[in-house]
Amino acid sequence: MIFGDIFFDLSVRNVRLNFLRSLLAAIGIVIGVVAITSIGIMGANMTLSITAELSESGNVIMISPDSGGGGGGMMGGGGSDDEDEYIDKTQLRKIEQVAATGDNLVVPLYTTSENIEVGGEEGRATIYGIDMTLVPDLVDIEEGSMPLSTSGVLVGSSLAERYDLVVGSRIKIGDEDVEDDDDVPQFTVRVTGILEEKGMSSDLSTDNAIIMDEDLYTAHLGSEYEYDQVNIIAGDIDDIEELEDDLDYALNYREDEVRIQDSGSMIDTISETVGTMTSFMSAIGAISLLVAAVSIFNVMMMSVTERIKEIGILRSIGTRRSEIRKMFLYESLILGVVGAGIGAVASFIGGYILTYGMIGTTDYFFTFSSLMYVPLGMVLGIVICVLSGVYPAYRASCLDPIEALRSE
Repeated sequence: MIFGDIFFDLSVRNVRLNFLRSLLAAIGIVIGVVAITSIGIMGANMTLSITAELSESGNVIMISPDSGGGGGGMMGGGGSDDEDEYIDKTQLRKIEQVAATGDNLVVPLYTTSENIEVGGEEGRATIYGIDMTLVPDLVDIEEGSMPLSTSGVLVGSSLAERYDLVVGSRIKIGDEDVEDDDDVPQFTVRVTGILEEKGMSSDLSTDNAIIMDEDLYTAHLGSEYEYDQVNIIAGDIDDIEELEDDLDYALNYREDEVRIQDSGSMIDTISETVGTMTSFMSAIGAISLLVAAVSIFNVMMMSVTERIKEIGILRSIGTRRSEIRKMFLYESLILGVVGAGIGAVASFIGGYILTYGMIGTTDYFFTFSSLMYVPLGMVLGIVICVLSGVYPAYRASCLDPIEALRSE
C-alpha cells in the first residue's frame, strides 16, 4: 500500500524539507487546473442555457432569403439574386398554402437595425414590423397595452431598462440629418407597452427590440411585401419535418430561393460554435499547465541533484533502481495531487462566479455536463505532474552508486 511504503515516506519528507519550493511548483498546477476547469464549466453552462431557451420555441420554422450560402438566418439575409434579397408576396403565398394543411400560424416579418434617440440619449435597436393582430400569439405584455394608433409601439424589457422607457415615452427613430439614400428620415413613435423578458429565442428576439405595425414600418423603413423573414409556428411539433420538406419543394424546387431552418438546427449550430470557443479558450488555459510542467520538471531535477549522496547510500544498501524511480515519481505525484486538489476547489468556486458573471444564471451549474470538468481538470493536472517527473526519476535511478557516494 502506498501510504505504508518507506519510499513514499521519503518523498513526503523531501516535500516538507523543501516546502516553499514545492508549494510554488504546486501553485502552477493550481492555476492551470483553475483555468481549464472554469472555462469548461462556463462553456457547458452557456450551451445548456442557450439550448434550454431555444428549445422553448422548438415548434418554430424560420424561412429567410437565400444568398447563395452566405446570408439568411434569424435576422434575414440575402435573396435568390443580388437584387431581391427578401421574401416577396408570391413566396409568402406559397408558404401560406403549405402551412394551411395544419393548425399552423404564419408570421411574416420585416426587420432592421436602426438609430434611435430617447431624451437626448442616442443608441441603436432592432426593429420588427409585424401584423399587430399576430402579436398576442407571439409575446406577452408586462406593462401597458397593445398600440391603438399607427404611431404606437411595443418595446422589449432590456431596451426599456436601458433607456428608462415607460408607457407614454417617445422614441425618435432614424437619422436627424439625412445625408444619403441609406439614411432614414427621423420619425417619432410612442411606447404603449413593455414586453416581458423573453431571453434568447429562435423566432423573435424582443428584449432589445421595438415592435411596430407593419404599415408604420413600410411607411418609414422598408418596402411593402419585401419580408426579411417568415416564421411558421407549427401547431404540432411532430409535423415540423414534413412541413420543412413541403416548404423546400414549394419554394426551392427550381433553385434555392430561401433557407429553411428550425430551432433544432440552430441549437446544433450554436452548440458547435460555443464548443469551439470553449476549446480555444481551454487551449489558452492549458499553456499555464505547460508552464507548471516545466516548473515541476525543474523542481524534480533540483531534487535529484540535491539528493545524489542519499541516492548513492540507498543504492549501496541494495535499493533497486525501480524503487529509486518510484521514490521520485511519488514526489511528483504528491505535488500533482495537492495542486490539483486545491485547483479543483478553487475552480468550483471560480467557475460558479464566472458562470454567474458571464451568463447571469447558475441554473445549470450543478449538472453532470458542468461539474464533470472538475475531476477532468484534476486528472489532467496530476497526469502532467507525474509525466514531468518521469525523466528526473529515470535519471536518479541511473546514477552510479560509487560516483553518487563521492558526490559532495
